[in-house]
Amino acid sequence: CIAFMFSQQDGNGKVSRVIRIGTRKSQLACIQTDSVAEKLKGLYPDVHIEIGDNLFTALERNEVDMVVHSLKDLPTALPPGFTIGAVLKRENPHDAVVLHPKNTGKSLDTLPNKSVIGTSSLRRAAQLKKRFPHLEFKDIRGNLNTRLKKLDEKDDFSAIILAAAGLRRMGWESRVSQILGPEDCMYAVGQGAIAIEVRAKDKDILEMVSVLHDPNTVLRCIAERAFLRRLEGGCSVPVAVHTEVKGSQLYLTGAVYSLDGSDSLKETMQTSIASDNKVEEVDEWVQRVGVTANNMPGPAQDASEKLGLDLANLLLSKGAKEILTVARELNDAR
Repeated sequence: CIAFMFSQQDGNGKVSRVIRIGTRKSQLACIQTDSVAEKLKGLYPDVHIEIGDNLFTALERNEVDMVVHSLKDLPTALPPGFTIGAVLKRENPHDAVVLHPKNTGKSLDTLPNKSVIGTSSLRRAAQLKKRFPHLEFKDIRGNLNTRLKKLDEKDDFSAIILAAAGLRRMGWESRVSQILGPEDCMYAVGQGAIAIEVRAKDKDILEMVSVLHDPNTVLRCIAERAFLRRLEGGCSVPVAVHTEVKGSQLYLTGAVYSLDGSDSLKETMQTSIASDNKVEEVDEWVQRVGVTANNMPGPAQDASEKLGLDLANLLLSKGAKEILTVARELNDAR
């Protein structure tokens, strides 16, 4: 999994460019990175791709040319000098229920009273506590492999909640017993999307990866990230979203919750993302909530960002800051 840029000769003496990609060490991270590498190799067959796992400072030290992330793990404001150069087509962004084998055939509705559900997410717990008051929710930590092992090999949990996208990428769709729709549990900002982080100054790398942008995913995620940034939210507070593109309209539903789900605010807004598909010639590479997508029409991106800001401001005007402040304080005190 690793990146200097240099040239390498193949057996025929032909010079090919070497691109090194950084990733985390988990199995899911490697699967996601391999999928990006395959796409780039298909688009640029003369490029030699190497993958390395020295992630956190490698991009800064010029040891890799790009890093593959789950978009939901990236902050809405990246450190200076870095940008998200591509947001790939989103997988199913919803959450999934994975049952303990002894509960096969059941759902969250039909599990017995006081059944314990494992989740590492404040967002999931807050929504599901309100929706399924007969259940109890406890933390479960670790990567996907670790959490599934804890579920299957012990009797601590009746079920756990995981991102459907990660389960699908791991080939574990058969373990999904229930997909939670927005009426049960809205998802995290950026959930289900893969992002490629690059150095903002590396215009050639930006050009290379920009062809992987999925326009609808980019616009949805810009709106979601703008919403989260304006709320000053993060992993320590329960913030949830749901976005949808219908024709030329982008719909964004956003919500904030108290830790126990008893207090919440939820609203929906929409905006037009219609454009003539004309991409403006710009001298500078523009970032919107950390995303650079100069190969897409700017007005649609601006409208998406404004949608997120407007919805956040609406919730703030109704008391969202107070709900999130209490949630953050209670979480920090735990």
